[in-house]
Amino acid sequence: MAAAAWGRRLPRAWLRSCGPHRPRAPRAAGAPPVTRPSLCCRSAGPGRGRHYRAALCVEPKQPLAVEEVGPRPVRPHEVRVDVHFCGVNFADILVCRGQYQEKPQLPFTPGMEFSGIVLETGTDVSTVKKGDRVIGVSGFNGMAEECIIDQKTLWQIPEGVSLREAATLPVSYGTALLALEHRACTQPGETVLVTAAAGATGLAVIDVATNILQAKVIAAVGSDEKCQLVMQKGAQSVVNYSQGGLKEAVRKLVGSVGVNVVIDTVGGDVFLEALRSLAWEGRIVVVGFAGGTIASVPANLLLLKNVSAMGLYWSRYKEQNFPIFSRTLSSALQYCQQGRIQPHIGAVFKLEKVNDAFLHVIQRKSTGKVLISLK
Repeated sequence: MAAAAWGRRLPRAWLRSCGPHRPRAPRAAGAPPVTRPSLCCRSAGPGRGRHYRAALCVEPKQPLAVEEVGPRPVRPHEVRVDVHFCGVNFADILVCRGQYQEKPQLPFTPGMEFSGIVLETGTDVSTVKKGDRVIGVSGFNGMAEECIIDQKTLWQIPEGVSLREAATLPVSYGTALLALEHRACTQPGETVLVTAAAGATGLAVIDVATNILQAKVIAAVGSDEKCQLVMQKGAQSVVNYSQGGLKEAVRKLVGSVGVNVVIDTVGGDVFLEALRSLAWEGRIVVVGFAGGTIASVPANLLLLKNVSAMGLYWSRYKEQNFPIFSRTLSSALQYCQQGRIQPHIGAVFKLEKVNDAFLHVIQRKSTGKVLISLK
C-alpha cells in the first residue's frame, strides 16, 4: 500500500531507469572540475584540498546529479569528515521533491546521517581530532565524499562498531528511542504495535522495544516474507495487513484489551485502525506518513479510552532539546557496542547509483536500512 502510494506520486523521470549524471557539455582536457555550490561546500572564501563527488538536487522532483564540487575552509567550530556511509531516509526523498518541512536552497546535497573519519578540525574544536571515527547528523548534506559539520553534531564511534553499522543508527534508532522512551514512556511488559515494521525505523523499534525495554511487540507488515523477518528480529506476534484489517487482526491477538503503545510510520487508514487498537490510557506516536496520506484524529476516540496521540519530529530535538537528542545517539552507540541491538542493513549502493537507492526505498524493495557507500 505504502509503496504504491509513493509510486503514484513520483515523476516519470524518477521511475525510468536513469543514470546518476545530468547531461552536460564535456570538459576540455586539463580543465578544472565544474563547481556547484551545495550545503557542504558553499563559501565566499577560497577552497582548500581536493575536489570531491557529491549527490546534488539541482531541480525538485528530478533525478539527482553526481558531480565534483569544490571544498571550502572549515570554520573554527567545524570539522571536515571523510564520509564512508550515508543513510537513505524518506525525508531525503521528500526534501528532493520539495515536500519536506525544511526546504534547502537549490542546489543542495541530501543526506541526514553519515559515518566517516575526521580529516580536519577547526581551531576551536575540542570534541574530536583527526583520525577519529564518527557519526554525524547533518542538515541534508551527507551524500558527499566529504562533509563539513559543526562539532556539536558529531559522536565518536566506539570500538567494535563498524562505520557501516554506525551509519544506520542516528535516524532509525534515534527515532525509536525517542518514540518509545521519551514520548510513549514504554514500560517493561507493555505491548507495542509498530506499523511498517520491516522498514528501517520499524525494525529499530522492534529491536529497542524487545531488547532494551523488555516490551512485547506486535509487528504489522505487508507481506509473508516480511512476517518471517520481523519474527526473526524479535517480534512476539505479527500481522499482515495486506490480508485484512489491522484492528481485527490485533484484536485476535490481544482481545478487547488492546495494545499499550503504537509507533506508526504509515499514516492514513493504518493509523486510524492502530488508534482504535489502543488499550485504556494507551499512547500512539506519529512518526511519519510513508503511506502518503495524513489522517485526521477523531477526538472522540481519545476521550473514550483516555488515550494520547502525539507526534515525533526527530530532527527537531536537535534544536529544541539537544541534551535528549544527544543522549539517544550516545545510547544507540553504546547499545550497539554492547551487542544489545542488531541493526539490519537491507542494501548498500555506490554514490553513482543514488537514484537507484531512492527508488529502492520508495518501492519497498528491501527491508531495513538502505545505505550509500562513498568508498
